[in-house]
Amino acid sequence: MTQTLLEPFGYGYMVNAMWVSALVGGVCAFLSAYLMLKGWSLIGDALSHSIVPGVAGAYMLGLPFALGAFLSGGLAAGAMLFLNQRTKLKEDAIIGLIFTSFFGLGLFMISLSPASVNIQTIVLGNILAVTPSDTLQLVLIGGFSLAILLVKWKDLMVAFFDENHARSIGLNPDRLKVLFFTLLSACTVAALQTVGAFLVIAMVVTPGATAYLLSDRFPRLIALSVAIGAVTSFTGAYLSYFLDGATGGIIVVLQTLIFLTAFVFAPKHGLLASRRRAKESLEAGV
Repeated sequence: MTQTLLEPFGYGYMVNAMWVSALVGGVCAFLSAYLMLKGWSLIGDALSHSIVPGVAGAYMLGLPFALGAFLSGGLAAGAMLFLNQRTKLKEDAIIGLIFTSFFGLGLFMISLSPASVNIQTIVLGNILAVTPSDTLQLVLIGGFSLAILLVKWKDLMVAFFDENHARSIGLNPDRLKVLFFTLLSACTVAALQTVGAFLVIAMVVTPGATAYLLSDRFPRLIALSVAIGAVTSFTGAYLSYFLDGATGGIIVVLQTLIFLTAFVFAPKHGLLASRRRAKESLEAGV
């Protein structure tokens, strides 16, 4: 029994997949906490679909997928920031415009040369089949992003809570937003290999949403979010060996199960706690 459970650790590709998934999942979850704080969940969805034309173009030109995806994601993030600052459009309208434009362009590019584009890899990801060079890319992206977040997390927190206060203490909220979107684009690229373009949104939303139900203190929220993202990603890659299923799908299912558990049983914001407070309030009124 023990030998069977430890079997995945005997294969180098599985060990790489598990640890790289944990790194990428943890960093995405770190960013997820800020998306929850600012109410920008849809931006993660927009970026996850906006990288499709970059990936398609990279495949068609024989370039590293990460380069094309990062350029496409960065362009989409920059376009959203530009339109938000220069127009009167609401954020949801801007996100919808960028999301559909980039995703439509990506599908058009894929239709032009379907043979040169591995659509399954784009949609589902395949962390178990990454090459050593791709693994190095993912480690560099994840490690670099994590290092910056550890240094700048307080500045980002202040800027996201209150931009006016951030300016009064010498911070530049606009630059911090650019930094955040750059990191989000980079981590979206990394998560593409793990769960695919369509499920990246889960990696950058679900851990933060779950932690949001469990804590009102932002530092603790970050810690919980990172723990959820890293552990579920590691476990999902591990279980994919036995279940012979898509790694990304397993990771997202695990994160969803944890979210549902928190939604019901969270001590303060859970469904049962809310019903208990409502019952106590009703009894007190009587």
